[in-house]
Amino acid sequence: MFSKVSGPVRLTDRVAAILAAEIESGRLAEGDKLPTEVELVKQLGVSRTVVREAVSRLRTAGLVESRQGLGVFVLPRRTRPLDLEAESADTKSKVLQIVEARSALEGEAASLAAVRATPAALDRMRQALDAIDAAVASGGDGVDEDLAFHGSIAESTGNAVLVSTVRYLGEVARSGIRVTRANEARRGDFIEAVRLEHHAILAAVESGDPEAAHAAARTHMKHAASRLQDADDSFWTETEDLAVELGTTP
Repeated sequence: MFSKVSGPVRLTDRVAAILAAEIESGRLAEGDKLPTEVELVKQLGVSRTVVREAVSRLRTAGLVESRQGLGVFVLPRRTRPLDLEAESADTKSKVLQIVEARSALEGEAASLAAVRATPAALDRMRQALDAIDAAVASGGDGVDEDLAFHGSIAESTGNAVLVSTVRYLGEVARSGIRVTRANEARRGDFIEAVRLEHHAILAAVESGDPEAAHAAARTHMKHAASRLQDADDSFWTETEDLAVELGTTP
């Protein structure tokens, strides 16, 4: 069905665009099952990491859904008023814009969490922080665990719209977050700074102080943007190179 993908930058963007075009054209119709991950890797000539991230983008855009044990299927066509992935979300400028938007949302989510979080929700936040430490200790990039921590804060608010928006922005900026964490991993002081910022957010939420939680979350996002500015420009040139460096290719 597909021909191999080659060329310079942003393989994830290109694969996502190829798959989206098949869906938009009707060649992959509503209810059709996408080729398996192994088949897409073989046909497109890219890594499993690239395929997974491309399919994740299609899910975020509402084009496909995963069904446990069955595969990934095309969803009915619908109006999609918000699609930040129509343009690349991997460039530094776009990720910085998303960080700015996340800063407002994350601050409000933390503030609401300080008022609304249940003991069970606080436990999930603590577990999410432990998962980040475990992932980094085992040599992982901690991206999924990082997103899960921020997601757990949003979930504790009970605001479904806030949860969906925080998740959406996180998924759109996933590659950028990976770049940021790769940069942080090269600096011991950055790793410790991120850890302390996360724990400061949790401590403020646990104390039931909405103002402190809001400030801690905004400070974290501000510092994330600053660290992103320090990331080596070569990190942005090739999704595959980054995946190889982080050990996430098959």
